[in-house]
Amino acid sequence: MITLNSVSLQRSGKVLLEGTSATIHHGQHVGLVGANGCGKSSLLALLMGELQPDQGDVSIDLGRGIAHMAQEIKALERKAVEYVLDGDEQLRAIEQKINNAEATGQHEKLAELHEQLLQADGYTARSRAEQMLHGLGFSNDQIENSVKDFSGGWRMRLNLARTLMSPSDVLFLDEPTNHLDLDAIVWLEGFLQRYQGTLVVISHDRDFLDAVTDITIHIEHQKTNTYRGNYSAFERMRAERLQQQQAAFERQQKQREHMEKFVERFRAKATKAKQAQSRLKALSRLEDIAPAHVDSPFTFRFPEPDKMSSPLLSIDQGELGYGDKALLKLKLSVLPGSRIGLLGANGAGKSTLIRTLAQELPLIGGKRQDGEHLEVGYFAQHQLESLDPHASPALHLQRISPDAREQELRNFLGGFGFHGDKATETIEGFSGGEQARLALAIVAWQKPNLLLLDEPTNHLDLEMRHALTMALQEFEGAMILVSHDRNLLRSTTDELLLVHDGRVDVFAGDLDDYSDWLTKQRTQATEQQNEGSEEVAAHSARGRKDQKRLAAERRNAMRPLKRQAEKLESQLDKLQTRLAAVEDELADSSIYDAAEKDRLKNLLAEQTDLTKGINNTEEEWMTALEELEAFERELS
Repeated sequence: MITLNSVSLQRSGKVLLEGTSATIHHGQHVGLVGANGCGKSSLLALLMGELQPDQGDVSIDLGRGIAHMAQEIKALERKAVEYVLDGDEQLRAIEQKINNAEATGQHEKLAELHEQLLQADGYTARSRAEQMLHGLGFSNDQIENSVKDFSGGWRMRLNLARTLMSPSDVLFLDEPTNHLDLDAIVWLEGFLQRYQGTLVVISHDRDFLDAVTDITIHIEHQKTNTYRGNYSAFERMRAERLQQQQAAFERQQKQREHMEKFVERFRAKATKAKQAQSRLKALSRLEDIAPAHVDSPFTFRFPEPDKMSSPLLSIDQGELGYGDKALLKLKLSVLPGSRIGLLGANGAGKSTLIRTLAQELPLIGGKRQDGEHLEVGYFAQHQLESLDPHASPALHLQRISPDAREQELRNFLGGFGFHGDKATETIEGFSGGEQARLALAIVAWQKPNLLLLDEPTNHLDLEMRHALTMALQEFEGAMILVSHDRNLLRSTTDELLLVHDGRVDVFAGDLDDYSDWLTKQRTQATEQQNEGSEEVAAHSARGRKDQKRLAAERRNAMRPLKRQAEKLESQLDKLQTRLAAVEDELADSSIYDAAEKDRLKNLLAEQTDLTKGINNTEEEWMTALEELEAFERELS
């Protein structure tokens, strides 16, 4: 159990929590939500013991301990799979003791240590670590690479795998889906759903929160408010509470009226296709939860494009890639109103396709035809690097439209959260989220009729993601979207394309079907890997490690034989001791007197039995010793 009792916390002179209390029971999976800067990460640091409250107290029943994700990696020379295994410190300690015992010939100690290894699931540890790495997107070759060979995003995945490898009863995760693609997020959801301890997670991915949490703690006005249920349930309950406040209710009514008009307009255009119906459901859901966001600092629209062409863009027999190496082949026609979501594994070519459509990459083969009035608005994470750190948000827009009035610029930027002086201060100290909002504002300001969005929700909090979803719903032009945010995909697209095996094909199902498809692909890949590993095991590094594991299992199997040999040796000692005593009595001349006839008879019979017993026991003992020696020869 985790308990906060009248906790107050300040950071840099700002009050984050004031006299707040909360209780998290064992086994609950908690989503920690709230506006940026409200203190979510500080509260997590408080629970982990990295911060101390200014007032009140925090208590935690640790059980097997706490696991949380480190932000840095020091063991850069370590192999990826070994780095992940290092997360289980108990396992590593037992392995070290086994190595020491083997080096010093402590065979009795080895038996005890291998029992400890068995209890710690040590014989399955490497397999579990490899499964985690595969689930998070690492290939078989990559798991044997050194940590230093990976980029920052992939190192964060390694840290996540290492954290999940650590035995714990309390797990703290701060934005674990950052740097993950949709495939890895789906795997992580499955893992966390099976986690039996207490989970506290911060995330801006609402579908992820819905999948892995059953309690939501919302930080608002320096207080923690606990809601039963996942993030969607929290939204509904908060919406009901806000509706009871008159001012919020009036704003909500205006927003609801606007949403209803848009829903009806879309319904009139929509076909009965599965994706269209799915989008209608998403629209209705957005209408229901809208009141939960009436106090959001973000509200904006993508202005209506000035002109349209049909098609806006078409590619025939296209070959896409880098240099002269083609990675993808496709035929594509983008019509006004097209709302396309791209699916596919990391590295399959989604970003390559987006960059080619944005003309950052030339076509290797095929023909591209742009519509007469095509105006592309392109957003990708690398564009944040092209922002001028010495310019303000207003100046960025003014450079595009020199004749625009300052108030017009301020009004537009206000929808993206740049209010007051924030619109005119240089962006040098802006956070990643603020820079992403500015980049989106720049795209929207230019009135594109085709939006190309590559992971636009990275660095954005839940409120800004909701505002972006609403804006894309109302966008009149065409859109092609790459995102690991399933709520955004589900709510704004009505056609899915799958980038896979060098092709771009229409995906007939919805996102739930895609999750099933991923599971099937992962199962098939695992089966193929297992088949391949069996063929090369004896000649590969993994084969040598498997042999070491088998040797450990043999040592474990040797323990009963060793105990049997020790038992037989003890019995043999007792029999020989008794035989010596009997023979001493038979050596006494008085035993042969007529009066001792019966006693002599009994001693002679016992001597015979003892001799026979000694011979049989000695034979069994020698057999056990030979089997033990055979085991030792196999292990040497």
